[in-house]
Amino acid sequence: MTVVVTGASGSIGTALLERLGGDVVGVARRVPDETAPPYARARWVRCDLAAPTADALLREVFAGARAVVHLAWAVQPDRHDRPMRDTNLDGTARVLRAVADAGVPQVVCASSVAAYAPGPRTRRVGEAWPVTGVPGSAYSAQKAALESVLDAFTAEHPTIAVARIRPCGVLQPASAAQLRRWTLGPLLPARLLGRRLLPVPLWHGLRAQAVHADDVAAAITALLDRGLAGAFNLAAEPVLDARDLARILGGGLLPVPLPVLRALTWAAWRTGLVPLHPGWLRLADQAPVVDTARAAELLGWRPEHDTRAVLRQFVAALAHDGSAPSAPLRGGAGRLGPLEPTHQSQGREAR
Repeated sequence: MTVVVTGASGSIGTALLERLGGDVVGVARRVPDETAPPYARARWVRCDLAAPTADALLREVFAGARAVVHLAWAVQPDRHDRPMRDTNLDGTARVLRAVADAGVPQVVCASSVAAYAPGPRTRRVGEAWPVTGVPGSAYSAQKAALESVLDAFTAEHPTIAVARIRPCGVLQPASAAQLRRWTLGPLLPARLLGRRLLPVPLWHGLRAQAVHADDVAAAITALLDRGLAGAFNLAAEPVLDARDLARILGGGLLPVPLPVLRALTWAAWRTGLVPLHPGWLRLADQAPVVDTARAAELLGWRPEHDTRAVLRQFVAALAHDGSAPSAPLRGGAGRLGPLEPTHQSQGREAR
């Protein structure tokens, strides 16, 4: 039977297509090169989830599917793209309505550790930690809203197995160009990353988890194979601090207090010098470190890539503009803005 994947041309979707067998339908606003691996493994349907016309199309595509994997999400949209909420929350509502109307027995949704409320600095949190989000982060606010939508859907449709993955930062070499567009823009040459003489401005107290997209895809396939429901944290080991990150990203740590770094980032974002909004720094500082024991116990999930290896591969790919033949993962450094932001604000939940 068919598995339908929304957002199948993105980072996690690309990794998932490498693993899925059988009949797979990829749903994307911008269809990738259908002759290139791994995209040739799927049948493709062009669909903008934010469009009102998507309802009928999704019902048709989902008919007879054994599962829907919902990965589509506007993470760092361009200033001229649709508002994030249109794709993320309105689009998710359309997907879930179509799942119910088509009688799909299982849906797997990509949430995030960003949905969690700020956590303790000294211990990890499990899936029962409150999913009320980090104040001041639009990405976090919308992932927290997604969790509420999934709770309501589960209560209304108890016979549908609703699973949600909550990964930390998901990286892979193929997504390097995308992350470069979202964070560095054209101002800082990516080839400088990883060089010993490059100081890396970070703040003390920063903790970071990462996970390879292939390992996230492995968790999704395990969920599909087992037909499970519920929430699952996904992260690799070890947890890194500011010094660990600086050693991998450059030559060493340049300590900068977080308020100072946020102020500098805000000015650079506001004038279009960099696409990164300071809301991402707030999220990085306050998002909790998660425990993955539930995924290990119920899914048999053990990430193949440790955190340092994930980051080193990613930094190496940045220097070579690593990308894939799909619009979300395509290469290019972006552009400098005309003294205005190049990307939408991440500081608050706005339409």
